[in-house]
Amino acid sequence: MDKMSNTFSFFTLVLIHLLVFLLDDGHDKTLRLAVAESSNVSVYIVYLGERRPNDPKLVTDSHHDMLTNLMGSKELAKESMVYSYRHGFSGFAAKLTASQAQQLSVNGDLPAGIWPESKAFRDEGLGEIPSGWKGFCQSGDQFSAAKHCNKKLIGARWFVDGLLAEIGQSVNLTRLGEILSARDAEGHGTHVSSTAAGTYVANISYNGVGLGTARGGAPRARLAIYKVCWKLSGGLCASADILKAFDEAIKDGVHVLTLSIAAASLPLYSEVDGRDAIAIGSFHAIARGITVVCGAGNDGPSPQTVKNTAPWIITVAASTMDRAYPTQITLGNNKTFQGQSIYTGKEEGFTGLFYPADGGPDATAGVCEGLTLSPNLVAGKVVLCFTTVSSPIVTQRAALLVRAAGGVGVIVSKPPNDITARCRSFPCAEVDYEVGTQILFYIRSARHPVVKLSPPPTLVGKAVPAKIAEFSSRGPNTVAASVLKPDIAAPGVQIIAATSALDTSAEEGFTMLSGTSMATPHIAGIVALLRALHADWSPAAIRSALTTTAWTSDPYGVPIFAEGDPHKLADPFDFGGGIANPNGAACPGLVYDMDETDYINYLCSMEYNNSAISRLTGKPVMCPKTVSILDVNLPSITIPYLRNSTTLTRTVTNVGSTNSIYHVIVEPPTGTIVLVNPPILIFNSMTKKISFTVTVSSIHQLSAGYYFGSLTWTDGVHDVRSPISVRTAMPRLHAAAI
Repeated sequence: MDKMSNTFSFFTLVLIHLLVFLLDDGHDKTLRLAVAESSNVSVYIVYLGERRPNDPKLVTDSHHDMLTNLMGSKELAKESMVYSYRHGFSGFAAKLTASQAQQLSVNGDLPAGIWPESKAFRDEGLGEIPSGWKGFCQSGDQFSAAKHCNKKLIGARWFVDGLLAEIGQSVNLTRLGEILSARDAEGHGTHVSSTAAGTYVANISYNGVGLGTARGGAPRARLAIYKVCWKLSGGLCASADILKAFDEAIKDGVHVLTLSIAAASLPLYSEVDGRDAIAIGSFHAIARGITVVCGAGNDGPSPQTVKNTAPWIITVAASTMDRAYPTQITLGNNKTFQGQSIYTGKEEGFTGLFYPADGGPDATAGVCEGLTLSPNLVAGKVVLCFTTVSSPIVTQRAALLVRAAGGVGVIVSKPPNDITARCRSFPCAEVDYEVGTQILFYIRSARHPVVKLSPPPTLVGKAVPAKIAEFSSRGPNTVAASVLKPDIAAPGVQIIAATSALDTSAEEGFTMLSGTSMATPHIAGIVALLRALHADWSPAAIRSALTTTAWTSDPYGVPIFAEGDPHKLADPFDFGGGIANPNGAACPGLVYDMDETDYINYLCSMEYNNSAISRLTGKPVMCPKTVSILDVNLPSITIPYLRNSTTLTRTVTNVGSTNSIYHVIVEPPTGTIVLVNPPILIFNSMTKKISFTVTVSSIHQLSAGYYFGSLTWTDGVHDVRSPISVRTAMPRLHAAAI
């Protein structure tokens, strides 16, 4: 990584909050845009495909002409238009009535930024801004382009017109705590930016844990920020603003786009449907060689919850890392247990230990969410409670209640979860049910139960195996079951990174956050380094390198598990190829490459009509009569409906030593036979690409769920591993449980 981190690159971040937050009351906080009922006018996106003609001014003129024909005058047309998309693709956003929109192309409804003063964005040691950069910094509220941009932060834009047009101009965002500029009002965007490309900042910790040097994945990369989401009803984004950011980023000359965003619901629109702004915008970015990285979403561990499933997007799951903060819990009988905590205050020694349900007739009194505590019983004691909710918010609320009643600490017994509650000023420890039950039995057996909570050390290394986070959204892909999603996993749990000075959780400008939003910039940073190392690689080649070299066991040989109910070995629907291995991805040996033609074949295999595909690509498309989605050149193999046997084709490109010989190693999914032809690939100066076939046969007699295996090409140095996922579906039994 040292060699890679010394290279220069630049890329852009479209920084967006997740559209779904899990509230502590169990309700789904889904962000939606409200349409003014009184006016019956909303913002619609008219998507026209590839830009024609090439002159952006002429493109905008054509948009005005289109609206003029609809609205009767050029003045009304210009007043109606919100944005003209004229750089990366052609289209516009306009305020229209439903009847007007029916005559055009319709898109349905769909907070970020940066704190530029953060030490993570200093530009010491960086050379002049690359000549290929065409973007700029936009001044605004509390943000000066001349003062706040530098050789590190080379672009800062903000887009709000689509949101204001959607909800009405009367909304005062500044009164809601928002800042009308690229400045980050709450910390999410700054955290993501510094995780991806923050420079080195020494002696950083959070509440005394995790002490070390903070740095982003690509610390010498340049940053450009496109702020498109805003603090309204917890955070709202407009599709029109997102597409505008894509359009401008393509024009500005970015190399990598990262979106820490997942849709508010299941993916309900196809990739050719204009209502999927991310799929549309990312297709045009990919067509220009720009790699797009998106979060898988935070709706795990349930299956079929993964978002951002277009095959041209790198979709990222969240894992833990080999770092933990174990607090020792010592009982009066000298038994010790380990919990999780980030409280690093003074150790108070042994104090009384109390379980509320033993203090009266109410058997539910020991439930953390319903604690009703008497100061006479709690004062000076540590309280034990139980919860069925894994959210750390339950622990934080329990701590507040115990503290208010005069208690000196709380132990929360809960389902396993790797996100530790942020109890920074009050002792709180989280344990699983097994440990919680042992502590409860001690309380009931002791005349005067006591406990000691010790501050946690930061534990790093072999003793802390990596896992896929419980919240990380899972496959299989509900839009295209034959396309494996997510693609890859990266650390997204308890990530310490820079934040906004307005973030109330900040300590010395840094905070600790969890989510696929935090995992996504890890991959974006790696992608920036890979692109700097291999400037001729396509986005598909970069994704292949990541997927085929990923870890399926951690660096210490411990198998990777996936948190959830039940706790299980991770499979491709949890982490795609595995957890990202940056050094392996830098030298993968072989890649499964794809270009725009391959993606068009994918769209054809989905049986989308020619006109819809042509509108997306901006060129006439006539799909062949027979094209199989199984033949799309993905670095994975997913067969959702296997009957008897099927044969598919893949093509690999040699990016390693010129003269190489690879042999195949197959680990077939349970109940299947996998044959590869040819089993040996011989590359030389004349042979750079080789195609091979894979025949998968099922020996199951009944419909079965998914089973997993792998296909690996090895030359003794490189192991190019593709995950295999197969589900047998007998006739008339397609709906077999996954």
